[in-house]
Amino acid sequence: MTEPAVDASQAAAAPTGPATTRSPKGLDLDRLAAHLAVHRPELAGAPLTATLIAGGKSNLTYLVRAGEQELVLRRPPLGHVLATAHDMAREFRVISALAPTAVPVPAALLLCDDPEVIGAPFYLMERVRGEVFRSRAQTDPLGADRRRELAYAMMDTLAALHAVEPAEVGLADFGRPEGYLGRQVRRWAGQLDRSRSRDLPDIDELRDLLAASVPEGTNAGRIVHGDYRLDNLLTTVDPVSVRAVLDWEMATLGDPLADLGLLLTYWDVLGDSELAEGNPVADGIGPRAGFPTGAELIDRYTGRSDVDVGPLHWHIALGCFKLAVICEGIHYRHTLGQTLGAGFDRIGDMVAPLTHQGLHTLRNP
Repeated sequence: MTEPAVDASQAAAAPTGPATTRSPKGLDLDRLAAHLAVHRPELAGAPLTATLIAGGKSNLTYLVRAGEQELVLRRPPLGHVLATAHDMAREFRVISALAPTAVPVPAALLLCDDPEVIGAPFYLMERVRGEVFRSRAQTDPLGADRRRELAYAMMDTLAALHAVEPAEVGLADFGRPEGYLGRQVRRWAGQLDRSRSRDLPDIDELRDLLAASVPEGTNAGRIVHGDYRLDNLLTTVDPVSVRAVLDWEMATLGDPLADLGLLLTYWDVLGDSELAEGNPVADGIGPRAGFPTGAELIDRYTGRSDVDVGPLHWHIALGCFKLAVICEGIHYRHTLGQTLGAGFDRIGDMVAPLTHQGLHTLRNP
C-alpha cells in the first residue's frame, strides 16, 4: 500500500494534538465524515482533522487524518475557476490508470463529483512520503551531484510517461490527439480572455503568432501530463528517486513536446533569470539554482525516449504563453482575495516577461 501525495515537511507540521472537527477553508470536515460513512466506512468513525498543505496556484490539497490513517484530499481552488482546468474526475482517472505502469503515482481511493458534499468535487488518495522541492533553501543543500541526479530522474520519469500506450491502460478515449496543438492555443487564449482584468501588451500578438505557425503533431497520441515540473514530483534524495508524479488536472492525449516545452519554460526561461529568485513558481530550479541546463535535460530525455523533439522552439513559446495565462489567472484570483498561501502578490509580474520571451523564441528559432 502506498501513501497519498504530500510534502513530508508540510505533513510533519500538521496538527498532532487532540482530534477536532474544525474545518480549514474550503473543506467541511463534518460533511466529509458523513460522506465517508456511506461510501468508505472503513475510513469513517474516528474524528477528522485536516491541514491545507498546498493551495492557490493549482487545486487545493489537504492532509486529512482519520484516527491513525492519513489521506490526501484534492479539490478545485476557491472562487474563479477556468473551465475544465480543475477536473477532479480526469485527475482521478489518469492516476488510477497509471497505477500498474512504470510511472509512479499515488493510489486513488475515492472520487466524489457531487459539489454539495464539501462545496466542490474532490477525490481522496493515499499518502506517499517524500519531499516536494520548491525553493533554493531546499535544493542548495543537495550539492551538485544530487541536483543532477534529481534532474535526470525527473527526465527519466517523463520519458516513462510518454512511453505508456494509452489503450493498454484504458485511456484510449482520454483525449483527441488530432489537432491537439491548435486546440491548445485556442484553449489558452479563451482562458486568458476569462481572466483578463488589465491591459496585457503583446500577449495577443504571441497568441496570433502561435496560431499561425502550429507545427504538425508528429508525436500525437501520447499521454501528456500538462504541467510537468520538479515541484509536481514527490521525491527522495537518499537514494534519489521519484516517488510520485502529482497534479494531473491538465492531463490528456496529445503531443508530448507540450510537456517538454513547458518544462523548459520553467527551467530555462524562468529558472535561469532574475524572475526565479524568491518566486513561488520558479525559485529553486534551473541552471541558476545549480541544476543541469535545459540542453542537458533534452539530451537525457532523448536518450530514453523515441519522441521526435522536432520544432521544440514552438513548444517553448507555447509554454511561455500557457504559463503567462496561468499567472494571469492566479493574479486575477489574488486581486479578488481568493488565493491561499504566500508569494502570490508577485505572480502578475511574470506575465509580461513570459510574453516577451515567447515572442523572441518564435522569431528566433
